[in-house]
Amino acid sequence: MTFGKEPIKAAGSDHQDPGSNQSRISVPRPVPATERDTRLDVFRALCLLTIFINHVPGQYLEYLTHKNIGFSDSAEAFVLISGLAVGAAYGGKFVAGARLALTLKMWRRALTLYVAHIMTSVVTLAIFAGGALYFGRQDLIGEINIRPIVEQAEQGIVAMVLLGHQLGYNNILSLYAALFLMLPGILWLNVVGRWLLLALSAALWLAAGWFKLVPSNFLDEGYWFLNPWSWQFLFVIGILSMNHVRAGGRLPRHWLLIGVSAAYLTVSAFWVLFSWWNIDFSFGLPAVLTGFDKTFLSLTRLLHVLALAYLLAITPVISRLTRLENNHPLVMIGRHSLAVFIFGTILAMAGQVLLFVTGKNPIIGSLFVIAGIGLHFVYAYYLEWLKDVAVAKPLRAV
Repeated sequence: MTFGKEPIKAAGSDHQDPGSNQSRISVPRPVPATERDTRLDVFRALCLLTIFINHVPGQYLEYLTHKNIGFSDSAEAFVLISGLAVGAAYGGKFVAGARLALTLKMWRRALTLYVAHIMTSVVTLAIFAGGALYFGRQDLIGEINIRPIVEQAEQGIVAMVLLGHQLGYNNILSLYAALFLMLPGILWLNVVGRWLLLALSAALWLAAGWFKLVPSNFLDEGYWFLNPWSWQFLFVIGILSMNHVRAGGRLPRHWLLIGVSAAYLTVSAFWVLFSWWNIDFSFGLPAVLTGFDKTFLSLTRLLHVLALAYLLAITPVISRLTRLENNHPLVMIGRHSLAVFIFGTILAMAGQVLLFVTGKNPIIGSLFVIAGIGLHFVYAYYLEWLKDVAVAKPLRAV
């Protein structure tokens, strides 16, 4: 995938099919492996900020995010970007002799994500329980799927630790942990054959949606909000797209693709704005192909995020605007994505409690979100300062 006429990270040159009449984006030269492409960081930062805004429902800024004009939201965009980043980081390294070390590294990352998920879930419980005690609002315990844990404490704690119960707005990190557990197998299949990987990934996505294959919860009859067997398909698409670019491929810039993508985004915008949800176009097909389910990543949502990504990728002005310096605030947020996401999640949970005890006042909520966005930048600067201090200490010792 390319942004405008510039490659993402280690993109190389490519040949053009002599018989093709399609206009294609040229890739002038490879980007050195040591040069970080800040465009992914910028888009990741925008997703993180949007996720934070959407995780404090009931305030005005929520209506400004793109979930209000399309089928997908920042969760889909973030998973796609993560796939691109993983493809850039590991795509060319999963070779014989290095696979065991890389597999252990990926699984260590999965463990980090799991621990982060448990930590944010425990802090979320503390925030809501603290709000219930301090403000005398026991009804807070009924929010975001907390009550089953309170009513069945022994089973609830075990279920949460074993990923058998998820709190609302605390279900993305568990998805990422599952994806990183799957990542060595994904990269091995990528070595065997990229088309084989794409076909198997698509088959798993379809089967998961068709037959409702999804990790179950222990405390109730529900299941994971974000099904890893479904969302892995978008993750794999990101990896394959980046590998295509790294191998010298290019993204076709054809008027038909542009027109179809723009038309689909337009239709989805009208669909959401005018609430056309009662229109039935299923024709007896399974919901994964015709519905709008987020858990199983229905085709409507998948196509929306891909169409949006395609139009952003082929627009040169977007490429120029998002190629920022390494010390730009947005780049810093994107570079420290996990820590910033944890920070934003905890902040959003505090914001939910604040809105709850103030009668869901949208003005108070909006002011909180604006302040929270500012704190995201402050925290990113702090993390960057810590990194600089860590680098400077060995130098002083020498």
